[in-house]
Amino acid sequence: MKYLVIVTHPNIEESNVNKSWINELQQHDDKVTIHQLYNEYPDLNIDVAKEQELLLSHDSIIIQFPLHWFNTPFLLKKWMDEVLTYGWAFGPGGDKLKGKKFRLSVSTGGTEETYNSFVSLEDLLKSVTVSFQFCGSEVLPSHVFYGANDNPKLEDIKVNSKQYADLILN
Repeated sequence: MKYLVIVTHPNIEESNVNKSWINELQQHDDKVTIHQLYNEYPDLNIDVAKEQELLLSHDSIIIQFPLHWFNTPFLLKKWMDEVLTYGWAFGPGGDKLKGKKFRLSVSTGGTEETYNSFVSLEDLLKSVTVSFQFCGSEVLPSHVFYGANDNPKLEDIKVNSKQYADLILN
């Protein structure tokens, strides 16, 4: 199985969690393609044909990002709007994502208790998961790291990164 990890972190160099996830997955580069949207498109001009080809050439799609203000980073929404097109991803003839595995990997600044006190993370992520489900993808459980802004221990990040790679690859 070939895995495509689409990283949409606007400032990856300052991220401990997302950077650690990438480092762990790079150990499996025979199976995993890491595609960083903010590095690929600093001008925010997305090459739709290139992105669609990447999606076609992989069996499993993982979208990795930090939650910002209870939402995805801007470039992920733009990417979805431009790449998941009518006639390609949905609608008549739009079956290119049908049967592909799909998963989110999300880091949050706040704790799990913070989110669960008024809304579940699952509810916050529905706009993304339902979009891929609508396109015929099989949506798998998300991977989450809560409390990234609370100075987590390096060991906790490493353990979570290993769990992330194991979840994706097994």
